[in-house]
Order: sequence, then C-alpha cells, then structure tokens
Amino acid sequence: MTLRIGHGYDVHRFALGRKCIIGGVEIPFDMGLLGHSDADVLLHAIADALLGAAALGDIGKHFPDTDPTYAGADSLKLLEQVVRLLEKENYRVGNIDSTVIAQRPKLAPYISQMREKIARACQVEIGAVSVKATTEEGMGFTGNLEGVAAHAVCLLEKDGKKSMAF
Repeated sequence: MTLRIGHGYDVHRFALGRKCIIGGVEIPFDMGLLGHSDADVLLHAIADALLGAAALGDIGKHFPDTDPTYAGADSLKLLEQVVRLLEKENYRVGNIDSTVIAQRPKLAPYISQMREKIARACQVEIGAVSVKATTEEGMGFTGNLEGVAAHAVCLLEKDGKKSMAF
C-alpha cells in the first residue's frame, strides 16, 4: 500500500453581504467570506491537502477563479469533484485533520455538522475527519476580524505497487 500525506492552507477576507459558510455549514454571522466561490475556507484547505497529497496541483488549477462556472460554487460539490479526481488515480482518503483559525464567529456548535458533511463528501467515516477551531487571541488578521484561515493535513491510501515510470 502507498501512503501519501498532504497539507492545505487557505484564507478568506470577511465581507459584508456574504454568507459565512465554513465546513459546508452556513454559520449565522454579520459578515461572510469573500471569494469567487462560496469562499469556504475550510473546504478549500482540505481540497488543497488532498490534491497536494496526490501531486495533482491545487484547487486554483482545477477550479480557477477566472472561470465563471465556479462563481458562487458550493465548495462541498468542489470537494466531491476532488475526491473523484483522486479515485481516478486509485487514491482514497485515509483521514483528514483540520484547524480553522477565527476570532469570530465561534465555531464549536457547528463542528459536528462540519465533520459529517466533510466525511460524506470524502466518502469516509466521520471518525476519519477531525475539525478543530482556535483563535489567535486578538492578534493578526484573524484576531483583528479581517478574515478566517484554515489548515488541513490528510493521508491518502493507494493499493498496489508503486510505479517507477521515468
């Protein structure tokens, strides 16, 4: 079995008049996240971790912000497409560990829902998905309520022998 790890990072600025969607969950808040799609910072970090582990680039390569097709796109649907790309390469998600960095909104009440949605999109058991939330104690751009950041790491599994094509 081949094992691959990946890391993803994303950040989105707060904006008035936008929904605040994190981990596929709409969170009541007076500001949302600015982006071409729904700007789901957590799902974007997870997608980048998965794509990176498989050496398939990043979400900007597969879902460019210059393509009107992805304007306002549901990031859960994009994550499902990433999982289909992985399947084509015979990878499956082993586990995901992620952290959202946000002074506000408070995310603890929504973490279970986020884990469920991510697990479903990635075709894994909920126990294979960890979502944590932290603040930066009033420091930096997240602490100053300028935006939200997220990190994610993942493990991909692939059965069979490793090919050595040169």
